[in-house]
Amino acid sequence: MFDRHFAVWPDGAPHHLTLPETSLYENLAISALRYPNENAIIYYDRPITYRALKDEVDALAGQLEHLGVEKGDRVLLFMQNAPQFIIGYYAILRANAIVVPINPMNRTAELEHYLEDTQASVCLCGQEVFPQIESLIGHERLRHVIVAAYGEYAAADTDLDLPAEVRAPAQPVSGEGVIGWRAALDDGYRPGELLVGADDLAVFPYSSGTTGAPKGCMHTHRSVMATCVHGAAWRPGGGREGVTLATLPYFHVTGMQGAMNSPIFQGSCIVLMTRWDRRTAAKLIERYRVTSWTNIVTMAIDLLSDPDVESFDLSSLQNIGGGGAAMPEAVSDKLFNLTGLRYIEGYGLSETIAATHINPADHPKKQCLGIPVFDTDSRIINEETGEQLGVGEVGEIVSHGPQVFQGYWNRPEETKKAFIDLDGKRFFRTGDMGYYDEEGYFFIVDRVKRMINASGFKVWPAEVESLMYRHPAIQESCVISAPHDRRGETVKACVVLTAAEKGKVSEADIIDWCKEQMAAYKVPQIVEFRDELPRSPTGKVMWRALQEAEWAAHQKQA
Repeated sequence: MFDRHFAVWPDGAPHHLTLPETSLYENLAISALRYPNENAIIYYDRPITYRALKDEVDALAGQLEHLGVEKGDRVLLFMQNAPQFIIGYYAILRANAIVVPINPMNRTAELEHYLEDTQASVCLCGQEVFPQIESLIGHERLRHVIVAAYGEYAAADTDLDLPAEVRAPAQPVSGEGVIGWRAALDDGYRPGELLVGADDLAVFPYSSGTTGAPKGCMHTHRSVMATCVHGAAWRPGGGREGVTLATLPYFHVTGMQGAMNSPIFQGSCIVLMTRWDRRTAAKLIERYRVTSWTNIVTMAIDLLSDPDVESFDLSSLQNIGGGGAAMPEAVSDKLFNLTGLRYIEGYGLSETIAATHINPADHPKKQCLGIPVFDTDSRIINEETGEQLGVGEVGEIVSHGPQVFQGYWNRPEETKKAFIDLDGKRFFRTGDMGYYDEEGYFFIVDRVKRMINASGFKVWPAEVESLMYRHPAIQESCVISAPHDRRGETVKACVVLTAAEKGKVSEADIIDWCKEQMAAYKVPQIVEFRDELPRSPTGKVMWRALQEAEWAAHQKQA
């Protein structure tokens, strides 16, 4: 067991945490029993109590079962942050089914994969993304879509600036298999017996990689419970009286755990935002005395860039942290001068349902992943031989712990490759290169995989390439990262056109087409036409050579 980090372990925190032997739904049920009249959610100035939240969860669970959802079925949850996301998430679990959270930026072509992979028969979606899935009703097994209008849950008299999706009135829905959110709740169906426990499958967050198609990470109630409980025990500003500002998207594991499941486990309050807006965030922190805010670095930078930020009372904050990219030291210092708090960085993946490493609040290091959390054994290995490496030696980060997933849905071969046995334990191979120092803090230095980190959004080139190949004019495509002043790095596509289409299609045409086919953050910002792509002696496209040349050219210009 890797234990050199115990010397900097958070004061008062045990080295081991015993996890509940219950389902995630029971966290909500217990909090509703304990604190029925306390606020579970505040959504643009409208409070929702734990009693009201549980009542709506149970009503929707009854509707799902009426629609034929059974134990182990997968249900798509395709919406932005809103009370309906939380209600939908827990209703799916109450119906003994599995939550499949989908990025609401996905387009129809991307949704086809999720439907084919999960064989979902029901989807819960926001009305603003309904057009993306409407044409797929009847595709494979999809039979029913329940459509939500976020604004139905916001206060009518709020003085906050509401996102367009929240301002939009509920639109009437019609068509075979389409049900309005309110109608689904008002039908009066009640769920049957709760059949799932700690070791049943609960959530499939999707993670992409070098093989192109996103892969479902199979998490049990136990593994999701792990980081839910870990976060509650690790971070200051938690407990029943804590107030969490939710700005990270709930479809992503960091937002899901840190700003939804963990507060509900504690019976505390979630101040929920559908879209990031720095001025609204500052108002909410001041108005509701927010104690904890988990974010991505770009959000913290944006808040600090507001010339009026010092006019807001942010003194209630006890914890600010997150990940997605390293926090620049100058920004960290500015945050400290404003709030007296250090930005607490952490590290995790969809395969670990959020954090395996977090910096201790009283001993954080800058631009550092942190130390392994409760009951987590992390090591550095030689990625080729599996040999364990020592202090300061760079290798692949591997982790064993209660939060590690079971494997990839329907992908036994990729599951097998994702693990390695060390000292009789099964370790997940993260694909990230790093090292640890004398005190047991982990640092990342490179990525084995080709992931592009654009403002904290993870873009997997192989997935973008596979979608681009649908364009009839594209013969070959290689997606790489390119430097970007604001995003850090962005998406570039090197494209070879078919002989018949050369001169007929422009770079702008390709970009416009991509906007219709994929989420905005995946769309190549740069398209470069080439006569051919460089290849290795075995015929593989040499993406690394293209990427290195791109960054070298940028450095030469600078």
